[in-house]
Amino acid sequence: MHKIAIGCDPNAAALKEELIQHLTAQGYPVTDFGSEDVIYANTAAEVARAVASGAYDRGILICGTGLGMSIAANKIHGAYAALLSDCYSAQRARKSNNANIACIGAFTVGVSLAKLLADTFLTNEYAEGTSSAPKVARIVELDQAF
Repeated sequence: MHKIAIGCDPNAAALKEELIQHLTAQGYPVTDFGSEDVIYANTAAEVARAVASGAYDRGILICGTGLGMSIAANKIHGAYAALLSDCYSAQRARKSNNANIACIGAFTVGVSLAKLLADTFLTNEYAEGTSSAPKVARIVELDQAF
């Protein structure tokens, strides 16, 4: 089971709690990085650092749209955050892009879809050796250049 780091801004606290319950019921170890900081970039950076360091396998970040969290998380070296709004994107974020953080919008998706997005993200793995490999390698090169 993947070890999950999760955090949100105050707008998404209720959805975060729903996701924590859903994921822990499935056996995932989940650590809550909070929701009190109105500067969501702080929470995004904490979760992104935890995932990028290897202390956690995956991260989930939630704000109103998921946009701000994804932008902030992607500023952290080794964090690859993807904004998820549909199941195909959640699958491809892992299989084709090797994303390690899922970003979800509490105002843009409902609870049921958010659970499905998290499940899809967490149950798919990066497919080594596919046509995506050179693209992902280039993303890593760009990340390491800074």
